[in-house]
Amino acid sequence: MDKTLLASAASCALAFAPALHAQDIGTTTSPKDQADVTALASQLQALKSSYAREVRRLRELDMQVQALQARLQGKVPANTLPSEPVAAGAQSMAAAGADHSAPRGSSDHPASEAGSPAEAAQARPTRSIQDALLQEHAVFDRKLTIENGITYSRYDRKQLTLNGFLALDAIFLGNIAIENVESDSLTYNLAARYGINPRWTLNLDVPYLGRKTVYQKGGAGGSAAAIAEEQTTGSGIGDVSLSANYKLFAETGAVPDTVLTFGVTAPTGRAPYGIDWKVIERDNDQYIRFAVPEKQPTGNGLWQANIGASVVKTMDPAIIFANLGYIHAFPRSFGDIDTDPQTRNPGRVKLGNAYYFGAGVAFAFNERTSLSLSFSDKLSAKASLRNKDTPWTKVIGSDANAAAFNMGVTYALNQRTTMVTLLGIGLTPDAPDYTITFKVPYMF
Repeated sequence: MDKTLLASAASCALAFAPALHAQDIGTTTSPKDQADVTALASQLQALKSSYAREVRRLRELDMQVQALQARLQGKVPANTLPSEPVAAGAQSMAAAGADHSAPRGSSDHPASEAGSPAEAAQARPTRSIQDALLQEHAVFDRKLTIENGITYSRYDRKQLTLNGFLALDAIFLGNIAIENVESDSLTYNLAARYGINPRWTLNLDVPYLGRKTVYQKGGAGGSAAAIAEEQTTGSGIGDVSLSANYKLFAETGAVPDTVLTFGVTAPTGRAPYGIDWKVIERDNDQYIRFAVPEKQPTGNGLWQANIGASVVKTMDPAIIFANLGYIHAFPRSFGDIDTDPQTRNPGRVKLGNAYYFGAGVAFAFNERTSLSLSFSDKLSAKASLRNKDTPWTKVIGSDANAAAFNMGVTYALNQRTTMVTLLGIGLTPDAPDYTITFKVPYMF
């Protein structure tokens, strides 16, 4: 069939060429010749459009045959993946059938409209790419998605402290202590994504986390060889966040798919301010050498608002994405911000504003599986404290730069369920050493 169409197109082109040559050399043409040229040109355009439609139909039929063969071999369940290409194929076949019933040269059915359903299906990202972008961007063609996720984070930081002075520029007199903080956290996250319309989606994230932190300090009892160790834990609901995504631009030509994000985070978790610390060791002059919190916090204690933007651009065979945003924390008063259980000191806390950005690329291996690689960074300014009738005081060491390299793999288990695996590797001391995340989004 394809060879016949190509032969017909070639013959039309050969018949059309002499007429053009005759015009170039100034040969006088009659109205009948001009009508023949116009008819041949219309026929050639119709044959080209028909050939393009048939090629698209062949591709779609080939995908359906492969899916049926995989089902017969027991590789996939009865609700065959991919569902979207099959539906797109049916739409394009119906559109092609409707076009065959009309005259080929009719201006009421231009060639550009004949293949539009299939072209739209081709332009739409595959299922695996949509699953990957759901973690960094937003997908608007899903009515409701419920996502269950578990994240494990590991943080280990060592610090050398010197308590003394340097004599004769060479001899240190005093205590040398090594402080080590090891933290493990396990977070269960329940998220819901609801698509209001093709431009708006709503997102709700509810975390529940458990933390265990081990504090180690050298120089116990004034001896550099002695090490003291204490462990504290904490668990409970974290800070709940609600956000909305708005599609500003759809991808067309050089314009990337652009989405704006607006969100708010409520301080539903246990705040870190006012938690009593227990003293492990004091000096002879009652100076506290080693103290740890009695329990671990599960939230930051403040209301936060964020605004961000993310873009996605298709660069066959890959898709690149990037995002940036700003987080503002609102000051809040607490009845006690002191760590001493014997003292009650009310005050206000203001976290530093934060900026985040990232970029990455996603590859679709097939309709089920995709791989994404990305870099992310979050820059946080210093926090400030204020007691009653005193000015704001910045907290030394409270600023942070948390950068990470991330790698993710998505696999569609069936038509509605996906398995997402993410690995994050910390690149700066303020970022966790590594994080491992497993998510299972379910589409309704």
